[in-house]
Amino acid sequence: MKVLEELYYSNEHEWVRVEGKKAYIGITDYAQHALGDIVYVEMPELGEEIEGGDVFGAIESVKAASDVFSPVSGKIVEINEELENSPELVNEKPYESWILALEMSDESELKNLMNSKAYKEFCENEDH
Repeated sequence: MKVLEELYYSNEHEWVRVEGKKAYIGITDYAQHALGDIVYVEMPELGEEIEGGDVFGAIESVKAASDVFSPVSGKIVEINEELENSPELVNEKPYESWILALEMSDESELKNLMNSKAYKEFCENEDH
């Protein structure tokens, strides 16, 4: 399982990469591995305001469909349209294949997320 040090992580296995006021959000290597071969990524609407903890879309695999939650609040300013035609990129490159980018409305919410060390421990405990 790959975990990148510079990212923030949620209990629902989403990652957040912060660039200025923007938060790029995707699912972790642990999540894509658990889901199996991803066949569809349901995208949110551009311009939509979402709260931390809200469902913004879904990922469907050959095994199951899973909701995707936003770890932080903000306005959706970008969606990764590449995933509409190539959802398998989430399996191949989970940390490069972000789903959306938010303009964060409250950067202090990042404090509620895990760093890479805490996330690794969280995943190890989930496996038991």
